[in-house]
Formats: sequence, C-alpha cells, structure tokens
Amino acid sequence: MLIAAADVPAGDISAGDTAWLLVCTALVLFMTPGLAFFYGGMVRSKHVLTMLMQNFVCIAVVSLTWGAVGFSLAFGPDAGGGLVGTLRHVGFRHMNSPLTGFGSLTVPPLAFAAFQGMFAIITAALITGAIADRVRFGGFVVFVTVWSAVVYPVLAHWVFSPEGWLYRRGLLDFAGGTVVEVNCGAAAVAAAMVVGRRRGWPRVVMAPHSLPLTLLGAGILWFGWFGFNAGSALRADGLAASALVNTHYAGVGGLLAWIAVERLRSGHATTLGAATGAVAGLVAITPSAGYVSAPAALLIGLAAGGLCVFAVTLKFRVGVDDSLDVFGVHLVGGVVGTLAIGLLASSTVNAGVTSQGLLLGGGFGQLGKQALGILVAAGFSFGATWLLATALHHTMGLRVDPETEAVGLDTALHAESAYDHSGGRL
Repeated sequence: MLIAAADVPAGDISAGDTAWLLVCTALVLFMTPGLAFFYGGMVRSKHVLTMLMQNFVCIAVVSLTWGAVGFSLAFGPDAGGGLVGTLRHVGFRHMNSPLTGFGSLTVPPLAFAAFQGMFAIITAALITGAIADRVRFGGFVVFVTVWSAVVYPVLAHWVFSPEGWLYRRGLLDFAGGTVVEVNCGAAAVAAAMVVGRRRGWPRVVMAPHSLPLTLLGAGILWFGWFGFNAGSALRADGLAASALVNTHYAGVGGLLAWIAVERLRSGHATTLGAATGAVAGLVAITPSAGYVSAPAALLIGLAAGGLCVFAVTLKFRVGVDDSLDVFGVHLVGGVVGTLAIGLLASSTVNAGVTSQGLLLGGGFGQLGKQALGILVAAGFSFGATWLLATALHHTMGLRVDPETEAVGLDTALHAESAYDHSGGRL
C-alpha cells in the first residue's frame, strides 16, 4: 500500500522528496537490465540474446502503454466500485492537478507516474522467465502490450489506488507483493501452461550457460530494489530509511537460508543458489518493507529463502515448465511477504498500521485481509493471462517451431549470436 492522502502532510512540493523519488525511479528502471542478465545467464547460450531482447523490449512497450492508458486506469478517478480508474490521465493529461484520493502529495504527480511506470515494466519483464527458450518475438511483443495495458493496471488500481476495493478493505502492500510478485508469478504459470514445455524438458538437462552473468544480474537487482521499496515511501524520511534497511536484511536472510538448505541437502552451497536466495528474500520483503522492523525483515528473508528453495521443485511434480522458476521465487516469495504483514506488522514502524500483526497481539483480522489479497491477485492474474495467451496462441501463435527452438532463438529470430566461436579467425 502506498502512502495515502491521510498519511501525506499537506503542503508544497518538497524538493528533497522529489529528488529522492526521481533517483528511485532510475533505480527501479535499472532493475530490468539486471533481470535480463539474471535470466540471461540461466538460459542456454543459443537463447541468451532473446532473453535480453525480451526484457529490453518490455522497457519500450510498457512505457508506451503506461503513458497511453495504464497510469490512468491504475490511478485515475475511480470509475465505480473500486474496480478501475477512468481515462482522465490518458497520455499523462491533467498531471498538474492533485491525483484523486492522494490529497496533497509532496512530489509532482508526473514523478509519481514515472515511478509507478517502472513497476509496470519490471512486472511484465518477470514473466519472461517462465516462457524462456520457446516464444516467438512478435507474439511476445503483442502479449506484453495487451497484458500491460489491461491486466496490470486493473490490479494496481485495486491495491495501490486509495479508491481501489482491496485498498479500502485494508490490504497492506507497501511496494507490490500482490501487484508485482503474486501477479507476475500467477501470470507466468498461465503463460507457461499455454505455450507448453521446452523440447526435451524435463529429460534433458538445461543448465545455466553463464553463472557469472546471473550473479551480476542478481547484484543489480539487489541494488535497484532499494529504490523499489524505499521509494514507495514517496518521501525522503525515516520510513524510507526503514524500508531500505529492511530490504537489505531480507536479501541477506534469503541468501543465507537458501544456501544453508542446499548444503544440508547436497553438501554444496552454490552460486546460483546464493543469487536466487537473495532474490527470494528481496521478493518477500517487497510488500512488508514499510511495515515491519529490521529483525522481522531478516526473519521474512530467512523464511522466503527456506521455502522457495523447495517451491522451485514443484514444477517437476505438476509438469509445468516454468523455465526460470518465476512461480517458485516470485509467487511463493510474494505470498510469504504478504502474509508476514498479518503476522509482524508494527505501528511503531508505520503509523498507518491500524492493526498490529498476529504475533504482536493484533489478532487474525489483518492476516485475513492479506490472504484475501493474495487469492484475488493470483486468481485474477492467472485467469486474465490464460485467456490472453490462449487467444494469441490460437491466432497469431506464441510458440516457435521445433526447428527454430533446436537451432536457437538468437540465430533464428534475431540473426545474431551472443558469443563468437570462430576463435578470431577471418
């Protein structure tokens, strides 16, 4: 849940708050190239450029849909029932007047719109991990265009807009546990089911081709996540500082828990496990960063790292080829962090917490609201994405042909290769 009108003091635009939000906007944008490297290192070398391309094209496509209609549908005046915004802000119109429901923000509405646009970009980009190695580029562009225009903004309105129905019911989501993490995880499963398995999966081992690239991507994601969570305070103040510290310690907890489980299970702590565990911890703290203490953030990270390391194996049991574990890391991590608010939220951290977490004597009320938010976000995202992907798959087609998949998407779709294997010879 972002800062609502009641939480933002009336007054003029703050130069400090604005500068902080602009920096955080750049940090969140930087996360998408980081995600491209994180995912790119985990695919086979013949598909790495395709993975990078899909992530980078999300920056362009989602930026256009967000400016055209997405922001207005998410944060425009409610059209009725808390379901979706109106078209008042289409094309970023009327951005010199206060946003409905937010009162007197201390940052310009356009800065807020830009910041939120980066959330939309990274959410769409995260889906690419589940459908890696087998999707047509043209089909993907159409998919992400429609998805970012009609799926993401609706859920963002429900949760982030002060007029959204889940917001009004008391769901707490500081920076996107439902809107970003559960949303992309459910969408990823739906898309993976529609396009089908990679050729040879799970019989053929499809090992990461460049773990250093994956570690680099994880480091960039960790760096950018400070802007993701601390920027959601919308102010340069103590709450932003608390969110930043919590973000870091949750990442630490996720990393340590994941490699500890690996060591117990196989006798080895892996670099891929360290990178993925850190991301799992960062995912889990996203919804709760502004509501819990630093020790609680570490516990959330530890819980996410320990649970997600098991969750990534579920795809083999159910037979859904979620290539790079978007479900196991993002949906499960998002669930852990969103439910943790109902257990550990503290009014001493954030005065906007009206009901303490269960473990702090607050009862089950907030936990129930959090569970409702998870179910609604997952159900809506899965259903809408499945319908969209199915429609595209049976019309223009989403899946590449077997020959293209075998040769490699980089060569077949983009006429490029990530690596020169000629040895420098002419």
